[in-house]
Amino acid sequence: MNAAARRHNGKKASNAASPSRPTPAPASRLPPPASVVRGACPHDCPDTCATLVDVRDGRAVGFRGDPDHPFTQGWLCAKVRPYLDRVYAPDRLQYPLRRAGAKGSDEWVRISWDEAIAEIADRWQGIIAAHGPAAIVPYSFSGTLGLLQGSVAAVRFWKRMGATETDGSLCGIAAETAVKLTVGASWAPDARDVRHSKLILVWGHNPASTSPHFMPFLRDAQRAGAHVVVIDPRRTTTARSADEHLRPRPATDGALALGLMHVLFAESLHDEAWLRENTVGWEELRERTMDYPPDRVAAITGIPAQQIVALARRYGTTKPALLKFTDGIQRHGNGGQTCRALSCLPAVVGQIGVRGGGLYYSTSGYIRWDGEAFSHRSECPPTPRAFNINRLGAALTGEVTDPPLMGLYVFSANPVAASPNSSRIIEGMLRDDLFTVVHEQFMTDTARLADIVLPATTQLEQVDLHRPYGQRHLQYNHAAIAPLAEAKSNWDVSRLLAKAMGYDEPWLHDEPEEVLREILDASRPKNATLTGVTLERLQAAGTVPFAFPDPDHVPFADGVFPTPSGKVELRSEAIVPFGLDPLPEYIPPAEFTAGLDPDETGQPPLVLISGAAHHFVTTSMANQPKLLAKEGTPFIEINPEDAAARYIAPGDDVIVSNARGWCTLRAVVTDDVPAGVAVSPKGRWASLSPDRRNVNWLTPDAVADLAGQSTFHSNLVHVRPAGAAQPEIEVEPTMTAVAD
Repeated sequence: MNAAARRHNGKKASNAASPSRPTPAPASRLPPPASVVRGACPHDCPDTCATLVDVRDGRAVGFRGDPDHPFTQGWLCAKVRPYLDRVYAPDRLQYPLRRAGAKGSDEWVRISWDEAIAEIADRWQGIIAAHGPAAIVPYSFSGTLGLLQGSVAAVRFWKRMGATETDGSLCGIAAETAVKLTVGASWAPDARDVRHSKLILVWGHNPASTSPHFMPFLRDAQRAGAHVVVIDPRRTTTARSADEHLRPRPATDGALALGLMHVLFAESLHDEAWLRENTVGWEELRERTMDYPPDRVAAITGIPAQQIVALARRYGTTKPALLKFTDGIQRHGNGGQTCRALSCLPAVVGQIGVRGGGLYYSTSGYIRWDGEAFSHRSECPPTPRAFNINRLGAALTGEVTDPPLMGLYVFSANPVAASPNSSRIIEGMLRDDLFTVVHEQFMTDTARLADIVLPATTQLEQVDLHRPYGQRHLQYNHAAIAPLAEAKSNWDVSRLLAKAMGYDEPWLHDEPEEVLREILDASRPKNATLTGVTLERLQAAGTVPFAFPDPDHVPFADGVFPTPSGKVELRSEAIVPFGLDPLPEYIPPAEFTAGLDPDETGQPPLVLISGAAHHFVTTSMANQPKLLAKEGTPFIEINPEDAAARYIAPGDDVIVSNARGWCTLRAVVTDDVPAGVAVSPKGRWASLSPDRRNVNWLTPDAVADLAGQSTFHSNLVHVRPAGAAQPEIEVEPTMTAVAD
C-alpha cells in the first residue's frame, strides 16, 4: 500500500473491523472448507476463461484454467495466472478511507462503512438539492465484464437517481456498430472451425497478447496448411510466426481494404452470384472501389502495389478464407468506416456462412439481455443527458454545464491512467468543489484524487455471470472465498447506496442470484441461444454453451441477416444519420490532416500507437510487482531511421510530447516498427512510472467518425533525447503531488 495508507494502517477506528478479518458472507454462497470452485476470468479479454479455484479452510490456494472447457483448455494467460497474488496482495485496499489533506496529498483517515455511506448520501443529497441529479455522474468501464458487477451495477441505481450518463466507448463501439450495420449482428464463428480455414487474415490484431487462447486454433490451422497473413504496422508476436506480414501506415487500413476489393472486382475474383442473392449495394460498392487502384492504395498505405494485388488474388481464390480483427484497428478518427470496409470484404468473395470462412470480430451479439429486466428503465426518471466517455476531462473542466458536474463516482475504471488526455482529467478531479468517490481494489492513480475511497472485492469474492465476446459459452462465477477485510462488491455497494438514498424499489436490493435469474428468465424467450439455460444449470455446470439447433452451427449459413433488408448491407442507409457515406470510404483522421509542426530540429512527428501490453489488461495488473518486472521499464519502440535522425541511442531516456502533454520513456530502437511510427504499450500507472506520467498524457480525447469511438491511436508526437534542449511545453497537472 502507498506510504500514507501504510502509516494509517495502525489507526483503527473503534467501529471498524480488523482489516485481516474476512467480512461475513451468506453461507449459501461459500464453498465447503476444502473444495474446487468454478469461476470465470472477469477481465476485458475475448477469451473469458473458465477457472477453477482450490479452496482450503476459506483461503484460495490454487487458481487454474478449466481443462474441460473447449476454449480455455486448462491453461491461463501470463496476466491472470498469478491472480492469487492480486487477491492476497499486501497493498489491497481493506477499509473505507476519507481524504484528510488537500486533494492529491495522499493523506487518509480510516472510516467505517456506515460513516462512508452516510457521508456519500449526505453530499449527494446536497448536490441534488442545489443542482439536480444530473450534476452527479458515474464513470465505469471494463474493470470487470460481469453482467451483475460490471453492467447492472453500472445502470440500475444511477438510472433510478436520474444521474448523467456516459455514451460512446473507450474500446469497441465503432466496430460493433459497423459490423451490425453491415451483416446485422456480431456473430463470429466458433474458434474450433478455424481448423477448416485455408487462408486467415489477422488484421490489426495481436491475439498472442490479447486473445491467447485463439492461438492454438490458429497454429493448428497453420500446421494443416492454412496461409496466415498478419496486417499490422508493428511486427507483433503474432506477426513473427505468420506466413506473411503486411505493414500499412496507421489508419490506412480502410484504403487497403478498398484496394483489395478493387482488385477482386477488376479481376472478376468476386462471387457475383452470391452478391446478387445476399447483398444490397454491391454494384455501388464495386464502383466506389474503382477509386482505389493498387498504385493509389500503395501511395496511401506504404504497401507495394504488387503485394496488394497478390493478397487480393490469394483472398479471391483461396476458400475458405477467414478475416479476423478486433478493437485496436478502430481507435482512429476513421475507425468506423475502416471497420465498414473490413466487414464488406468477406461478402465480396462470398465467404460469409462458410465453415472456416467469414468474419471473426465478436461473439457478443449471440445473446442480448432484456433491456427492461436489466435496467428497470420504465420505473426510472428520463435520462437527463449524456456525454462521451472519452471526454471526461473536458466534462469536468467546463464542457458539461447547466448543471456542472459536482459529483463523480468511479468504479471498474481507472480513468487517470486509462482514459485519454489524462492531464485534463487530473485538472478536473483537482477541483475543490467536485466530490469524488472511488470504489477500488487498490490505491490507483484515480483513487489518489478521491474524497472517499471504498475497498472492492476481487472476482474470487463475488458472484457473477459472464457473456464472452471471443467464444460461445456462458460462464458462471461462484464466490470462492469470503470478501477479505471490509471489501464489498459493486452490487453490494450499489444496494447500500440505494438504501441510504431512500430508494426502496426491490430491484435495487435483490440478492445477486435473483438479479441474474430475473435477467436470464426475461431474456430467454427472446434469445434462441439461451434455450434451456437456467441459473441452476449455470451454477451447477459453470460453463454452458450457447444453444444452437445444429451443434456445428455456422453463422449466416442460412443466408438470413438481421439487417433491415435481410441481406448484407454493403450500402448502409442506417449509417447516414451518423453523417457518414453509406458506402465505405477512406478519409484520413482529423489529427493527421491537421498535422503537427516539425520540432525545433526540423524533425516531423511520429504516429504513436499505444496498443496492449503483454502482461497487463489496460491498467489492471499493472501494479503487480512480478508482472511489472516482466513488462520492464516504460518504453517506446522507434525505428532505427527515426532514432538516428533524432540522435537517439538504444536505452536512452526520451521525451515524447505534443500539445496535450509529455512523458519520459526508454527508447527501444527496432525495425519491429516502420519509419514514421512509434509504439508504447498502454496500461502503466503514472504513480508507478519514473516521471509520474504515462502515454495517456499524450492521447487525444477527440471522438471518431462513428458512434462515439475513441481515437487513442490517431496521435502525433515528437520524440527527442531527454538530455536535449527542450522547447517550452505548457505545464499541466501531474501525478507528482499524489505519488509516494
